[in-house]
Amino acid sequence: MNKKYFFFDIDGTLTDRKSKKIVPSALKTLHLLQEKGHFVALATGRAHYKAIHFMQDIGLTNMVCNGGHGIVIDNQLIENAPLNFQYCLDIIHQCQQLGYGVLVAPDDNQEVYGKDMLFLKQAGFRKEPTTYFFDLDYQFEKFENIYKLYVSIPPSEEYLLTTKEKVGHLRFEKDYLMFQPDQKKAGIIKMMDYLQADIHDVVVFGDDYNDIDMFSGDYYTIAMGNACDDLKKIASEVTEANIEDGIYHACLRHGWI
Repeated sequence: MNKKYFFFDIDGTLTDRKSKKIVPSALKTLHLLQEKGHFVALATGRAHYKAIHFMQDIGLTNMVCNGGHGIVIDNQLIENAPLNFQYCLDIIHQCQQLGYGVLVAPDDNQEVYGKDMLFLKQAGFRKEPTTYFFDLDYQFEKFENIYKLYVSIPPSEEYLLTTKEKVGHLRFEKDYLMFQPDQKKAGIIKMMDYLQADIHDVVVFGDDYNDIDMFSGDYYTIAMGNACDDLKKIASEVTEANIEDGIYHACLRHGWI
């Protein structure tokens, strides 16, 4: 058997976006792949502290997380790099000039910091568990790291924030822009370097715009049937939707299970 190295996105690929739970056939497939001797890992934009519990709950021990900046092998955190500090400060300073609220996550946890409550007034509370700290005396320049930024800027005004292109960013919620690493492909390549394995043996599964980066690698890519059209266009293959057992059917067709 030719050993493959599988990397799976979570939301919309492994999990049903409605129930937020892993699709049963997908979970079964992960275990079958492992039984066949393949390497199986997550490839997610989720922060390490958020993704680690999902990884362990589904019986995996490897993942690329934090948008490619985090590497976990055999349950050991190999690295988890923050964002470019100066670029983040540039974004923060411009947001302050333009009048948009900013929340800063300086650590790999759910804590965020702001100088004032402008973000909450403009965008409301975030849609996930968050611990907020506010103090006018916070000097972000003295923070050691920045892992994520949240800016309460509406989509129609994004063009005003000219510094935003310095750091990877996504909009999962209409009320705010999130800045986080967007380098899943680089994370996969780094993982394969650690494993001293051939990049051509990689297979990735994804469904959304934040997977486009990792679909540009020199390896096999499979888009879910429920994927965005832009991802389907560049994929090596399009399988059935995730809730239609797309992962299971693709692996079965290729003889990986």
